[in-house]
Amino acid sequence: MQAEVRDGYWATFDSTDLGIEPGPQLVEIVDKRIETFAAKYADLYPAAMRILLTDKAGLTAYLRFPVEHHGRVRHSNFIERSFGETKRRTKVIGRFPGETSAISLVWAVLDRASAGWRGLTMTPVGTRLLQDLRRSLLDPPRELRPPPSTTTSDDTDPADPISATA
Repeated sequence: MQAEVRDGYWATFDSTDLGIEPGPQLVEIVDKRIETFAAKYADLYPAAMRILLTDKAGLTAYLRFPVEHHGRVRHSNFIERSFGETKRRTKVIGRFPGETSAISLVWAVLDRASAGWRGLTMTPVGTRLLQDLRRSLLDPPRELRPPPSTTTSDDTDPADPISATA
């Protein structure tokens, strides 16, 4: 029974048979698989399935990276080593002036660590995907125009020469 649960768990995250590019659509499919897996074993392992459903976002974060990196990135040794290096660097700084500077430091640690990763192939498509992911984290899309004003024509500003003459 335990082997069945273990194999089912890892099969939930296997994306090789889907043929879908990394991104939100792949995350959505794996999220549905997680929900199905949790429903199947909720009676036998209620606490574990609650945790699994709670941590879906963290468990599927690797699905946004290039497919050839999935097998390597989803394991904790790689993650723990990166966390240790990030912690070491943040101790020197002490306090960040803003969220962007913190994300930049974490990205720099991961970018530098990626140069020494074994078993990962950096293709041009993978590099582009990582650059797009970085841009989406650091520079989220912004509204191009301000929302339309809700003032009426009766509202005149005495300091505005155009509205004062109207």
